[in-house]
This record gives sequence, C-alpha cells and structure tokens, in this order.
Amino acid sequence: MARPHPNLGQGKIGCVLWLLLLLAFVGICLKVIPVKIHSAELYDFMEEQAMFAGKTSVKTMKKRILDRAEDLELPLTKKGLEVERRGGRIRIRATYTVPVEFPGYTHYWEFEQTVDRPVFVV
Repeated sequence: MARPHPNLGQGKIGCVLWLLLLLAFVGICLKVIPVKIHSAELYDFMEEQAMFAGKTSVKTMKKRILDRAEDLELPLTKKGLEVERRGGRIRIRATYTVPVEFPGYTHYWEFEQTVDRPVFVV
C-alpha cells in the first residue's frame, strides 16, 4: 500500500508567484503595445506626408496629421505639431504625451517624433 507523501501540497508558492508575474507582464503588454503601434503608425503617416510635401500645403499636412492622430487616439494637439518648409526641405515634428494607466499608477509616456526630408516637386 502506498503511503501519502508528507510534503504533499507544499512548495506551490513559487508556481503562484511566477503565475502572478506572468499575469502582470501580460497586463503591462496589453497597455503598452497598442500605444507603441499607434505611435509608429503616426510616424509612418508623417513620413508619407513628407514624401508628398511638394504637392501639399503646410496647413493641409497639419490637418491631415492631426486627424490621423485623433483616429489613432493619440493626444497630439496643434501646439505639439510643427510643420516647416525651408528651402528644399520639409520638417515635421510631433510632441505628445500618452498617459498609460495601470492599477494605482499612471505612467506618462512622452513621444517626440521628427521627420526631415528633402522636398521633390513632381
């Protein structure tokens, strides 16, 4: 007949701690990854606008970038967006802060994205 092991049921605290750590990591990723993806999409859009800057006015580019930021739910304002055309170059600079909320803590993630390209008129 098999005797019950005297340590049965003990030693599971390590498993529970690792599980809690994994859940915290997944929770952080669920908050951070969408913000990073949206900021990358905005940067790509800014580069696209800079590519076609020869055909577009500065005012139109600003409006398009602000509209895209709003679609991506990024808190970019007119004050945080600079679009300059100097000589044969276009410079677009976007500065904004995204609050990432966690239980009991809010992290303010600051972004400063700059696109500086030559303007080609086609």
